[in-house]
Amino acid sequence: MKFAVIANPQKYSVKKPFIELLNWADDHKAVDVIFCEELQELYNGDEHPSAIVVENEQQAIDQADIIIAIGGDGTMLYTARLMKNIPKPILGVNSGRLGFMAYTQKEQLPKALHSLLDGKYRIDKRYLLEAEDQEGTIYHALNEFLFSKKDSTSMVKVHAEYDDMFINDYWADGLIVASPTGSTAYNLSSNGPIVMPNTDVMVLNPINPHTLTTRPLVLPSNKSLKIRVNEQDHEVLFSYDGRIKEIDSYPFEVAIRRSNFTINLIELPEQSYFDTLRHKLMWGMDSRNRD
Repeated sequence: MKFAVIANPQKYSVKKPFIELLNWADDHKAVDVIFCEELQELYNGDEHPSAIVVENEQQAIDQADIIIAIGGDGTMLYTARLMKNIPKPILGVNSGRLGFMAYTQKEQLPKALHSLLDGKYRIDKRYLLEAEDQEGTIYHALNEFLFSKKDSTSMVKVHAEYDDMFINDYWADGLIVASPTGSTAYNLSSNGPIVMPNTDVMVLNPINPHTLTTRPLVLPSNKSLKIRVNEQDHEVLFSYDGRIKEIDSYPFEVAIRRSNFTINLIELPEQSYFDTLRHKLMWGMDSRNRD
């Protein structure tokens, strides 16, 4: 079996699980670990028979059976961009802080690797959203699209229609369009709802709206949500999973709906989405019950 590793070598927290993975693979002769040259610095030139070094991450992905992303949700989003049209399974190993998409904690890595070797895992298929602008350029997001103000003093005005029906003109600090996966990201921080993965919906959530009665909307993702930003006195930013596109002409309009692209996250037998929510959000934990 061949594992490809995707990780950010600048994050020191990835070093320990990466070395642990290499040591584990060295003890299992049928396992190879493929990774790009930048990760070599993490093991200081030590000998690892299981290691296969390639020029770039795409080569590692192409040669692997399973992708192991070590880091946090930022690494998972980066891996999703690399693999949005590649149906290989991804094991997310959380070496960061929260990590909603990285189900496996770094302390659980050896047990997880044995499960992979034995084929004891499920696939949690996550779809992406796509936004097409008026020029035909398509942007993909696993978490969310965001329309936001550039400075800290002004609000943005954003026009929204769904299936050719007018929804609202939002005055707010910004507007989030989140997938079910992204419902636990910026959307959750902005008091949006948590949505079960694989639900065919998207969340339209204004950030600090000027009108207190304005609330998030959950919409079916099989029809088009049109967002239009007209020229304003200040600059408006459009981003997709944190990647910013400069808006150089107005009006700027995108049509957002569910994409055909998906990624396949690995879920181990003892894991579930609700276990992740309880663990990450500390549901049910009450200081009154502590000894």
